[in-house]
Amino acid sequence: MDDLEFRRRLLADPFDNSQDLAEARNESIANRKLSDELQQLDNKLEQAMKVDVPDDLADRILFHQSGQPSSNSFKPRTLVAMAASVAFVFGLFIGQYNQGISASNPQLEIAQIAMEHVKAEAPFIDGIDESVTLSQVNAKLTPFGSTFNDIPGHVYYVNHCGFGNKNALHMVMDTPQGKVTVFVVPEQSPDITPFNDQSMKGVVVPVRNASLIVVGENGQDVSPVATTLRNELNWEI
Repeated sequence: MDDLEFRRRLLADPFDNSQDLAEARNESIANRKLSDELQQLDNKLEQAMKVDVPDDLADRILFHQSGQPSSNSFKPRTLVAMAASVAFVFGLFIGQYNQGISASNPQLEIAQIAMEHVKAEAPFIDGIDESVTLSQVNAKLTPFGSTFNDIPGHVYYVNHCGFGNKNALHMVMDTPQGKVTVFVVPEQSPDITPFNDQSMKGVVVPVRNASLIVVGENGQDVSPVATTLRNELNWEI
């Protein structure tokens, strides 16, 4: 499903749980964010449109149609104004979303995926130590057309993982800067891009036709680790 079809169907029904839409929703951070925001907006619209109907509304309408005055006549222009305000806010929201997508930064998007991946898998990986060898790491790197000449630290864990809509190498290793998580993603980044949040710090480094991502705790200097790993990568011709 392309982006246009995804947005069209999501705008038509933010709570559509069909399988193809659910898969498209989970393809990227931007898609999930749009889905969540549209669901929140839909809930707000539903609450805003819950207008109490006066008990004597029918009588007021009849009086109005017969030409008889009513001291407290019902004014539908209030609902019209509300609808216009809702339409304006909705249009403004869609405009901001489209502007955000057009100006999105691919490096920052894969950085966000990396941090969410680390958080999601931490409970399952933190206590694992498989004492992974260099040959085992390189066996996992083979599908990406590269190998490491050496790895500067003990490797606790290595495997393939789902990374957005791609497959990536996921490695947890010890370094002089502390324990870090490393991803090799088959998506080329044009620039070196540092990133961080309240608990993590990392860097996206371009390597041939892929990206090397190193994620550590906030306060760790992961750049030397990324530089060393990049220099140790050997790409097949």
